[in-house]
Amino acid sequence: MIHDAPTASYFSQPALPKADAADLARAVQVLHRRAGIILGDHKKDMAARTLGLRAHHAGSSTVRAYLDYLEQNPQADEWDRFISAFTINHTAFFREQHHFRILADFVRKRRKPISVWCCASSTGEEPYTLAMTLHDACGQSETGLSVLATDIDTHALAQARKGVYTLDRVKPVPPEFLKRYFLRGTGRQAGMAMIKPLIRNMVTFEELNLVAPSWPVNQKFDAIFCRNTMIYFDKPTQTRILERFVPLLKPGGLMFAGHSENFTYLTKSLRLEGQTVYSVA
Repeated sequence: MIHDAPTASYFSQPALPKADAADLARAVQVLHRRAGIILGDHKKDMAARTLGLRAHHAGSSTVRAYLDYLEQNPQADEWDRFISAFTINHTAFFREQHHFRILADFVRKRRKPISVWCCASSTGEEPYTLAMTLHDACGQSETGLSVLATDIDTHALAQARKGVYTLDRVKPVPPEFLKRYFLRGTGRQAGMAMIKPLIRNMVTFEELNLVAPSWPVNQKFDAIFCRNTMIYFDKPTQTRILERFVPLLKPGGLMFAGHSENFTYLTKSLRLEGQTVYSVA
């Protein structure tokens, strides 16, 4: 027997709350005030749908009520989901590989302890790449080597701490590093790879908002990686963040930026040393 096709209402989903122009303008201000993120006009359609989805999942009947809830509850967990919805956790192992070659050459000439800060760690691929690079460059010894990995997205940090990735995600890892620093999953974990404890123990993951009035950072670093992050901020915010990096670099330390980022015109405190690599002027 052939049944009649189900009506559209059978599959219908509850209508999402709609964001009007006032909601969008308010969301832009809230996002900038909380995380420093600039939401361009070209992203309005995406922003409207994102706000509707977040309002729906948070149980708010309108976007206005959702934004009211956020502003009235500054410690709410929903803030993490709200900010994450407007950021892109695009990352990969050994992304912009030339930076890791430069770092390896650099740390070979440095005295231990050697510390590196990855200030937009996302789901962990970059800080683990840094840890592997340090370990390999410094005689395959983890003594005196550390990576601080921070991000505003607590959900990405939770995933990063696990150190577990699909085999497809670890394809950029050199074969010798894959053999030395990863465990391959079997049974229920088939198709997965896990960072070995040796490397995981070198990395400390912490939540940090780069536009917060203060940073919970009480050490200096041989290198700071802040790559493909400044694109979310306006120029004054970028300048403030860069100026705050300077006193956190050890003498002769380096700061690494993303391939499309140029900071030479934002601050005189940093001097371009090579391809998106800076030192204190």
